[in-house]
Amino acid sequence: MIFRQLYDEETSTYTYLIGDEKTKEAVLVDPVIEQVERDLKLIQELGLTLRYCLETHIHADHITGTGKLRELTGCEGIAPENAKIICANRLMKDGEIFKLGDIEIKAIATLGHTDSHNSYLVNGDRVLTGDSLLIRGCGRTDFQSGNPGLMYDHVTQKLFTISDETLVYPGHDYRGYMVSTIGEEKQYNPRFVGKNRESFIAQMNNLNLPNPNKIAEAVPANQKCGEVESMAKI
Repeated sequence: MIFRQLYDEETSTYTYLIGDEKTKEAVLVDPVIEQVERDLKLIQELGLTLRYCLETHIHADHITGTGKLRELTGCEGIAPENAKIICANRLMKDGEIFKLGDIEIKAIATLGHTDSHNSYLVNGDRVLTGDSLLIRGCGRTDFQSGNPGLMYDHVTQKLFTISDETLVYPGHDYRGYMVSTIGEEKQYNPRFVGKNRESFIAQMNNLNLPNPNKIAEAVPANQKCGEVESMAKI
């Protein structure tokens, strides 16, 4: 398996490239529109063909590159079940598995940050957690139908029940971390350690964070796979 972690500095967003070495097929997870040229260059250098763009959720902090990549490559856009994305080629349900050559990618519904959010377990040894479980943190729950109780339930009952050795690759990082493990996060993540459901909810309801800079533009654009008026013909 080819696996690459890519970073967008402006929005602190991780994009993941997964490629099958036999079929040379590839999937990009959470692409960023400003990084489309970079991502396509890497895909070409590695001799891969982009077949899918996979979203963990509808993002509020950046505009997805899925629409532009689909236009340029003919790839399919895949999003979580119930995501209000009118242009997705398909939606993935909780527990659903799709294969990319010899690679298995399993959707794990991890709601709370938004009301439609999947993490993706890749070949059973690494999980792409999107904005649900971050390294020593978690995604906020105060907009886009966020729900701190669901966040607590899904992280503790779904992600924290995966093997401790499973690698954790988040959708964002703001402190320079790139990878963790489920075992580390169960032991050291301050959002969850020592918290029960009630105290976690109280904590999340009192973060008082400012809205992402791009939220007014990003959410409606991402419901259309990254299409905004000024970018529709790029």
